[in-house]
Amino acid sequence: MKTISVAHSPDADDIFMYYAIKFGWVTPKDAKFENIADDIETLNKATLAGEYDICAISFALYPFVKDDYALLKTAVSFGEGYGPKLIKKKGSRLKRNFKVALSGEFTTNGLLFRIAYPEARVTYMNFLDIEKAVLDGVVDAGVLIHESILTFDEQLEVERELWDIWVELSGGGLPLPLGGMCIRRSIPLHSAIDYENTLIKAVDVANKNRKVLAPMLLEKGLIRVDADTLDNYLDLYANDNSVNLSDIQYEALDKLYELGYKNGFYENLVKSKDFLIPSEYEELRAK
Repeated sequence: MKTISVAHSPDADDIFMYYAIKFGWVTPKDAKFENIADDIETLNKATLAGEYDICAISFALYPFVKDDYALLKTAVSFGEGYGPKLIKKKGSRLKRNFKVALSGEFTTNGLLFRIAYPEARVTYMNFLDIEKAVLDGVVDAGVLIHESILTFDEQLEVERELWDIWVELSGGGLPLPLGGMCIRRSIPLHSAIDYENTLIKAVDVANKNRKVLAPMLLEKGLIRVDADTLDNYLDLYANDNSVNLSDIQYEALDKLYELGYKNGFYENLVKSKDFLIPSEYEELRAK
């Protein structure tokens, strides 16, 4: 039986969406999944290097890897009135060229921030270090992601929500695309379809059995936050909208890629539906 590497971030929503597979509730037909957890920018760079078979990525990365990886339709995270936060020390004022810490060059929040604040001086660091860097005065501000948006220090305040930047840039009416997954194109199509269906089932099973799965993850020490914070966080990023990409989510992805293209971040204009696994292949083969 072949082993397929599946990489995801260590934040609560990715762990929650994957662990129905880890616990054996859902399994692929002809392979064993081996999971790896790492911070999202490390995973973005690993995908650029072609390191994993299946990998969680920032949606903003995808146009750079579209020739080697197909976009998966599941395990997605979108913001609906919320998202990453630009924070600073309370009472401070930011200059036009303020120094800011971002969680990575290829992150979605990084793309939107750089479009909105072209004069800011950007430095990149692990997302877990950003809050301390602002508190210590290493940077003037930082963009918090993952669970940090719910638990940051009381000495800090929100300068601007990335959601508001998204609404301003996109024209409104669309969810904020943050992260998803992709799969290596060299994997045989029938296997790729099975792996995607396995992940769809895993996310669906996790979502429907949240009251069972969430306490198990907490008991095993797999989550960095307490039960109440985890519950709030899963409400935001691992919910019914995470199971399978919807039409409005595709529209939001296309708007993100259009913004990146128009602002010189991408060489080509990408349409998300053009880069999915053609899952209809299995239905046609069965006829």
